[in-house]
Amino acid sequence: MDAGRSRMTHMTSKAPGGTWTAEDLRHLAGLRELEIASPKVGGGHGPWTPIWVVVVEDEVFVRTWHRRSTGWYGRAVGSGRARIRMSGESVDVIVAATGDRGAEAVDAAYRTKYGAGAPSMVTTEAAASTLRLTRAS
Repeated sequence: MDAGRSRMTHMTSKAPGGTWTAEDLRHLAGLRELEIASPKVGGGHGPWTPIWVVVVEDEVFVRTWHRRSTGWYGRAVGSGRARIRMSGESVDVIVAATGDRGAEAVDAAYRTKYGAGAPSMVTTEAAASTLRLTRAS
């Protein structure tokens, strides 16, 4: 494990809601893709959608390469909630749009983790779509 990744996964979350454990953060940092589903207006959740995920310090971030008000992203932002799959279980999360605040650190995490695939996730538009995920309980 490289020093940057080790540094990013040793703390637990201090954000509102539940706490990410050190084990949660290691797991999330090690995932190539995270599955997310956001609430539907009529109830239930939409389909599971694979997305990239990074851990920076004690926080978990996801982005979309094309921000929009529909699909998983629009529903998650609109409701402030989503559900992710990790370690074989569904975990409810609080979704907070951070926009491009702290974009440099999240950009760096995407570049480190995804290498040649990262350019679409470190554009100005992608940075503006940044969401912080916090355990709901």
